[in-house]
Amino acid sequence: MSPFFYCLLLVPLLGLSAGAVGEPLNEPLKPLPAAPEQNPQRVELGRQLFNESRLSVNNSLSCASCHHLENGGADDKAFSIGFNGQPVTINTPSVFNASLNFRQFWNGRADTLETQVHTVVQSPGEMGSNWEHVVQTLSADPAYHRAFVNAYPDGVTQLNVQNALATYERTLLSANSRFDQYLKGNTDILTTEEKYGYQRFKDYGCITCHQGVNIGGNMFQKFGVMGDYFKARGNPTETDLGRYLVTKDEEDRNVFKVPSLRNVAVTAPYFHDGSAKTLEDAVDVMFTFQLGRIPSADDKGLIIQFLKTLTGEWEGKPL
Repeated sequence: MSPFFYCLLLVPLLGLSAGAVGEPLNEPLKPLPAAPEQNPQRVELGRQLFNESRLSVNNSLSCASCHHLENGGADDKAFSIGFNGQPVTINTPSVFNASLNFRQFWNGRADTLETQVHTVVQSPGEMGSNWEHVVQTLSADPAYHRAFVNAYPDGVTQLNVQNALATYERTLLSANSRFDQYLKGNTDILTTEEKYGYQRFKDYGCITCHQGVNIGGNMFQKFGVMGDYFKARGNPTETDLGRYLVTKDEEDRNVFKVPSLRNVAVTAPYFHDGSAKTLEDAVDVMFTFQLGRIPSADDKGLIIQFLKTLTGEWEGKPL
């Protein structure tokens, strides 16, 4: 085979185009959609509530306390600190692009963002509050009272607090990652190594679970398909039971929502237990316990380079 012919074969693999520059690529992964149109008053109210520590019972904790928008929408700790000063029992996932997940929480116990808000506010380990207290507190604040009346006909209610927060969260899409730009047709935006990394991501089967527009977040999967992750890690906890805690179905033991890989390079530590401190550690665990394969050092490095292209932007700045 001539070198020229070999190069022609590489064109579709690398996304290099000799005349189709600017046309969206026909790939199984798709770029993020535009944020949906939302009521601006409700968005702004939700933004304020997202940063409001009075949602917690002792005024110590807001949504932003654990979901750091400047750090990929997650926490840099394995376990966030609850209102009582104690760590929670499960790793905080990113709030960015959460609206695109088919369920909320690692075990999928909430089917909407509103339900997720409802649960966290009342959680004895997180905000430790109750809705009567929250509604009374916000109603007594003249600024909030005005804002709610302007945004909702019935003013401050439990459902309206939940909706305002969820409305704001639906605007938290981390658009314009380099990979999204690549999918939209800017094939020069990725390096050759990053394109090869994407190909390895598909070849090894990572895309089987990390699929869809959120590159995850749209299915459940057992943690430890090809080996007993929890036995290898040791010190089992109740949260390791995953979806089983919701369904009590033995088939759901150690089953979790597959996390989105968007912004994965800036949301360490990883997994529900926060056990993987680096992206390299996380990739090793996935190969060992989900794929049952040992990649070459080169392939692992290429995949990591690809994963770093999934970091998007917020308010025009890279996460």
